[in-house]
Order: sequence, then C-alpha cells, then structure tokens
Amino acid sequence: MSLPISLPSSIDVAVIGAGSSGISAARRLAKAGVSVVVLEARDRIGGRAFTKAREGIPLDLGCGWLHSADENVLCGIGRDAGFTIDETAPPWGRQAFNLGITPEEQVAFGEAWAAFDERVAEAAARGDDGPASTLFTPGGRWNARMDAISGAANGAKFGDLSILDYDAYEDSGINYRVVEGYGALIAALGAEAPVVLDCAVRRIDRSGARLMIETSRGTVEAQSLILTLPTSILASEGVRFDPPLPDLVEAAAGAPLGLASKLHMALHGWEEFPKDGQLWGRTDTAQTAGYHLRPFGRPIIEGYFGGDLAWGLEAEGEAAFFDFACSELADLLGSSFPKRLRALSTSMWGAEPFSLGAYSHVPPGQGDRLTGARARLRRPIEDRIFVAGEATSSNFYGTCHGAWMEGERAAVEAITALGVDPRLSDPEAH
Repeated sequence: MSLPISLPSSIDVAVIGAGSSGISAARRLAKAGVSVVVLEARDRIGGRAFTKAREGIPLDLGCGWLHSADENVLCGIGRDAGFTIDETAPPWGRQAFNLGITPEEQVAFGEAWAAFDERVAEAAARGDDGPASTLFTPGGRWNARMDAISGAANGAKFGDLSILDYDAYEDSGINYRVVEGYGALIAALGAEAPVVLDCAVRRIDRSGARLMIETSRGTVEAQSLILTLPTSILASEGVRFDPPLPDLVEAAAGAPLGLASKLHMALHGWEEFPKDGQLWGRTDTAQTAGYHLRPFGRPIIEGYFGGDLAWGLEAEGEAAFFDFACSELADLLGSSFPKRLRALSTSMWGAEPFSLGAYSHVPPGQGDRLTGARARLRRPIEDRIFVAGEATSSNFYGTCHGAWMEGERAAVEAITALGVDPRLSDPEAH
C-alpha cells in the first residue's frame, strides 16, 4: 500500500501511472533528489502487475513470470526486498499425460517451432519486415498451434506481428516466478513512492513554460512529465494534450496492446495431477487455451487465453472463460471433470478502462529499431515529456522488467533535462 499523500500544487517531475515503469521512474527520481509525484487513476499501484488473494492463495492476474530471469533486474531487487523467487522451470514444452498429442508429435512441434524461429532470424538479418506468419511452412501441421501460443505470449497471432519486432525480443530461456506474487512485489517496491491514487489525468496544457496537468483531484504544475500509460490509452487520447501531440498518438497506435487473459480455478482432487504440469486444449486451432496445472503445487489450475480467443471471450463476459475451459478440459479429462472446478478469478484487461489490453505488439512494417513505433515512442518531446513502459522497450517488450528498465531510462532523461548529473545519485555509475 502506497503512502497516502495529497496532490501538490507544483513539482519538478510528474509521473503518470503507478505501474512497474512509473514506480521505477519515481524511485530513480527520488534518489537524485528530484521532487516527484506519481498520478494513478486506479485505487491501487502496480498497473498490469496485480496480485489478488483468493482463499489464501496469491493469484497474479497480470504478469506472473520473471522472464530472462538470469538477466532480469527484478530478480535481485525482489530477493533484496524479502520476496521468494521460485526457480522451478516452466512446463510450457510438455503436455501432461501426453493428452491429445503423442510424445513424437511434441518433438515434431518443437522442431517446427525451432525452424520457424530460424527463418525469422534470417529474415530479420536481411532487414525484411512483414507478417511473421509469412514464414510459416505453407499448410504446416503446427501453424495453428504456433498461433495459439503466440496469442498467449504476444497477445496476438503471428499474422499481426512484425518480423523485425518479434526477432528483436531477447529471451534467455530462463523463467522464474515470485511465490508471493509478481504484482505483490511491484506493490511493495512502490510502497514508499509518492503516489496519489484515484487521480485520473484528463488534460495536459503544454502551452506555457511549465506543464499544467489537470486531474480528477485538481491541477499540478510540473517542469517535466514521464508518461507510463499503456499505448492503447495514448492512442485513444484518453489523456488530452493541448496543443495536441499527433506524432505521439500515431506512434502509440503503432504498438497496440494485444490481449492475454487468465482464469484461475480451484481444483478438487488435485493430488492426482503433477505439480507444475501443462495442458493445451487442442493442437489443430488457434482458438484454444493453455492450462498450468498446480502452479507452485497449489490446488488450482491457471488458464491462459490469448489473442482473438481472449478478445472474443471478454466480449461475452467473465463466465465465458470458465465455460470455455470446462469444455476443453472435459474433452481431455472426461465429461465429469468440470464438476471438480470452481472459478476463483478472471482477468479482463481488455475491458479494464485504464489498460484496454494486456501488452504491446508491433504490426508488420512498424518494427524497425531506429524508425519503428517503439523507437518513436521513446523520443523525448520538447526535452520535458518522456514516455516509458513495456511498449518502449525494444528487446524486453511485454514484460514487467522491460517496463521497469524503461522507467529508469526515462527518469535519467528527465534528471538530465533538469540539469542534474544522474551519475551523482547512482552508485552503479561509479
């Protein structure tokens, strides 16, 4: 829980959004002795990192994996903050009980995926950009399954992804989790940040020497501004700039949010299932979900729904996720299996007004590192408006630690613009 503070009338730097990026930026600014306030529209901090307890179990409705954990700055920060980092390998590469897919088919799928990745890397090395799906094997047996996994991993199918942007993502293959919850970690890291909750930013007047930021709680004047809002909010002009910033709106539209939704279900008779097992519903369609069995050994199943499937189910309402999961799991585990399940929580990031999606992807033609959407988003505006978030990360987009690192990057830019040497407050710089 962040410290309750009032909206100041004047500040050096205002940060909009108290997610991973906003919290990181605020911490870095405070370290430099810069006065800062974080303006958050929700009644909580964390953004799309959100842990909710159900029946004593911490459930991550947003990000849950410390991707590239051997390089992930939040692993060390989390341990230092007293959180438990679980190093159990994810179950993504196997199917529990070999249901619906033989061991030989699982090997064949792994080979098809590796060959696709190699074609992507070769095309990117040539500078080719286009839909990543053009590098599928025509009529390939595993194309639909790859799109299903892309839906969960990228929030969109491969036909919607830029070859260059997809190739730019860096993945060490090491993935850990936070036992107490990834969202709980981010909330703890922001506990002492100067955050004003329930403070929606409506308009930013940039016509004067200082920025005038109009919020639902009043107006604050700032020398500089760090925007950590989702691209969906920026593209839809959920926050209005006067004079307008059409280039920012266009860049945000070039890195739209896809959707990945989660459904947590209590499981009766959980003992017969493997700890950290994995099931995918079907292999012949992208309209299928992945099911993590007994994460951390807990008596639950965590369902993942991505891309078009997630958008369609969200449009029908929360109950549609549970109905879909029951149908798929009944096909795999027997018609009576749904009687053993009970819905605990469902994420609805696409419908949530302060996110309107889960995480960003870049469409074909927008993926160049120097001129593409992410690079354009990172460019400072008038040396006093800086944009940060997972969408501005060229190599760790879609991740909590990517957002964290981008928050620090934007903070250093803001500190420098104020005439302060950021190295003086950064022990790692010496």
